[in-house]
Amino acid sequence: MQPDGFNLDAYFARIGYAGPRDASVGTLRALHWAQATRIPFENLDALLRRHVPLDPPSRNGKLVGAMRGGYCFEHNALLAEALRALGFKVTGLIARVRWMTPPEDATPRSHMILKVETDEGPHIADTGFGAATLPVPLRFVGDEAQETPLEPFRLATRDDSYEMQALLGEDWTPLYRFTMEPQASVDYEAANWYTSTHPRSLFTNHLVVCRPDEGVRYALMNDRLTVRPLGGEPETRRLGDVDALVAALRDLFLIEVSAEDRAALGGWMKLWAAAGDGEVQASGDVVRERIEPPLAGDGGR
Repeated sequence: MQPDGFNLDAYFARIGYAGPRDASVGTLRALHWAQATRIPFENLDALLRRHVPLDPPSRNGKLVGAMRGGYCFEHNALLAEALRALGFKVTGLIARVRWMTPPEDATPRSHMILKVETDEGPHIADTGFGAATLPVPLRFVGDEAQETPLEPFRLATRDDSYEMQALLGEDWTPLYRFTMEPQASVDYEAANWYTSTHPRSLFTNHLVVCRPDEGVRYALMNDRLTVRPLGGEPETRRLGDVDALVAALRDLFLIEVSAEDRAALGGWMKLWAAAGDGEVQASGDVVRERIEPPLAGDGGR
């Protein structure tokens, strides 16, 4: 265990990492890939109206000890703590989500990312962006396509900011936009409170679970499972019942669901089934209409 109380051995066991423990670019890339592929992106706590604490003991107990996943404020804070324990200098930044957002729509600063200093220059790290999370860190170089184990990514320069983009199909797709202003933990607390409690937050209205792996991305939006193979066409299907949902969470996203959460998700499944084939009306991380959680009598909380 490190002097600050962070248990590197437990973290490495959680992500299946057995490589060097130095502050090199190779170690940074290996840790980033291992965490992104072994710890899923997920918002079960926010969806089920549970508090999402960001203090290190709670966060590490959830993502490392309880074998759960989390969203950006949890994912990237965990990565930052591990990197600092290895000797990296890490600066927290915050971004406006532009994914699936019309150019004219404003979005809040609600996505945590990291700048990591290395002996080969600064890199942008981010294991917590859901369906298009970075597989490995990007060199902090503007307007240059960079290969990753999955899609190419790039940092497009703007007048006063940078835009993370991914090459999805034939198009460079905007993911989020950020500046280099460092953030304090209280900044993330405020953004996390909005993300996990606001009536129109995406994460209090919809189930979002994602995980990249070798040659493929898995994504779950409510009861719709999408498998996107590298270089192939994505396949989306609706999960027919809560048993299928729980099985997908276990087998594809590495999440074991408790009996209590299974009952709550059963109530949400009824709502999603009733919604039919309508699309989720979302802009960035903001939804247009509040969805009320199912009542306990309907199999929810």
